[in-house]
Amino acid sequence: DLENWHTPVYSVKGHKEIINSIDGCGGLGIGEGAPEIVTGSRDGTVKVWDTRQEGQPVATMSPAEGEAHRDCWAVAFGNAYTESERCICAGYDNGDVKLFDLRTMSVRWEDNLKNGICGLEFDRKDIMMNKVLACTLESKFHLFDLRTQHPEKGFAGLSEKAHKSTVWFGKHLPQNRDIFITGGGSGSYPSQRTIKDSNGNEMGNMGSVNLQQNVTISTQPINSLDWSPDKEGLSICTSFDQTIRVLIVSKLNRI
Repeated sequence: DLENWHTPVYSVKGHKEIINSIDGCGGLGIGEGAPEIVTGSRDGTVKVWDTRQEGQPVATMSPAEGEAHRDCWAVAFGNAYTESERCICAGYDNGDVKLFDLRTMSVRWEDNLKNGICGLEFDRKDIMMNKVLACTLESKFHLFDLRTQHPEKGFAGLSEKAHKSTVWFGKHLPQNRDIFITGGGSGSYPSQRTIKDSNGNEMGNMGSVNLQQNVTISTQPINSLDWSPDKEGLSICTSFDQTIRVLIVSKLNRI
C-alpha cells in the first residue's frame, strides 16, 4: 500500500535462497481466478502463493528427489481465462523452459533454449495461451506460438538475435500485443496460424519478427521495463547504474 508502505500487504518467508523472479495474476481484473503470486528461486523451486492465505504456498514445483536443482531465473503467469485454467512458465539457468498446468499440476511442455533464461512473458495473461516470449543470455530472444501443440514437435517458435549482449527482459505493449520491446521490436502474424505436417497433424506457424527501433539509453544493462496500460508508448525502466528512467515511444499506432 503506497499510503502505508512501512507495512506490507502480504509477506512470507518463501524460499531457502534468493528469489530471482516474481509475477502476479488475478485481482484488479488481470486474469480470472484467485489473486496469486508466483516466485522462482535459486533453490530450484517455483511456488504459488494465494495472498488471502498466509504461511504456505498453494502449489510447489520442485526437482524430483535426488535430482540436482537448477537456478530458476524467470517465472510468468498465463492462460488465466477462466476460474479454473492457469499456467506458469518457468525458465532456468541451464536454458530449460517449462510450462506448468496448475489445473492438472503437470508439466504441459518443456524445452531447452541452450542459454540461461533471463525473462519470460505471455503476450496477455487473461486470454487462452497465445504467445510467450523468452529472453536469454547470448543476445537472443525466443518467441513461441502456444495456440497449437504438436504431439511430437511441441510448439512452433522462432529465435532472433536482438542485442550484442544479454537480453534481460521482453515486454508486450498492452494496447497491441503484436508489439514487444527488448530494446525495440515488433511481431507479425503469418497468413496462417497453423500448418499440417506429413502425417496431417496440426502444428503452429510462428511467422517472423521485424526490428522497428534500436536505441542506447544507458552505459549499463537495462534489467527491467514496464509499459503503461493507460497511455500507449509510455514506459518506465531500471538499469544497473541505479537509475530509473521514464520513456516514451511514439508513432506505435503506425505499425
